[in-house]
Amino acid sequence: MSRIFFSQELEGVATFWRIHRRDGVTLGFTSHDRDLTFGGIRHRAAPGMLPSAIRRTAALTGDSAEMQGALAHDSISEEDLKAGLFDAAQVEAGAVDWETGEHAVLYSGTIGSVSQEAGTFSAELKSAKTALEVDVVPRTSPTCRAPFCGPGCGLSAPRFTHEAQVIGIDTQANRVLFDDPAPSLMAGGSVRWIEGPHVGLAMDVLDADATGLLLDSRLDPALGSGTRTVLREGCDHTLATCHARFANAVNFRGEPFLPGNDLIARYPVGR
Repeated sequence: MSRIFFSQELEGVATFWRIHRRDGVTLGFTSHDRDLTFGGIRHRAAPGMLPSAIRRTAALTGDSAEMQGALAHDSISEEDLKAGLFDAAQVEAGAVDWETGEHAVLYSGTIGSVSQEAGTFSAELKSAKTALEVDVVPRTSPTCRAPFCGPGCGLSAPRFTHEAQVIGIDTQANRVLFDDPAPSLMAGGSVRWIEGPHVGLAMDVLDADATGLLLDSRLDPALGSGTRTVLREGCDHTLATCHARFANAVNFRGEPFLPGNDLIARYPVGR
């Protein structure tokens, strides 16, 4: 950071924050009373949105921050928050000289939990240090701990990824039917929308049968047949499926035959 802010008694400094959503949309806001454009991004004037105190330390514990404000902009609506458009979005917060455009990012992280009350929202921001809180030693489990087609699995993601189109919708049951692949392959999988009202969003498949895929997020009534998506097949993470369906038991990351805690509670039974 070349600019030293607040080194003089009077400076034109405002705060700014940017939200990089997973669907590729970037939103910029500033506490100044008019819009500012710097860094190639237009930052909308949002004096009602305030970042709380940002705590940065040299310790390994996660830095904390919070963003609060009213739902005053069309770009942050209650419907979008409920739909998950801002879930796990990347956030940058910092200071900007509204006269020269010089700016510095003071905090970066991702959006965690979002709460709403009486037309206002509060978003918890998680710094990159939260990754250090993950256990480095995996815990035993009867099912595979490796993400399907992810690290430790060894399977190729493109092999189980399909581009498909919607051919049937049941908004009441929140089920949608695609032309490919067979629903039986999609249990535990995911759907990523590449067009339509859910474009950019990914949804998990909770259940799959001949009537379609049950998704974990509410379908928009505007969703129509022919909408294109990218589907990733699912896996129930059991050894039987890993062996029979994928022939990948050699990479199984689980302990299905490890005795459980009930073993220590057993006692001999007389005959």
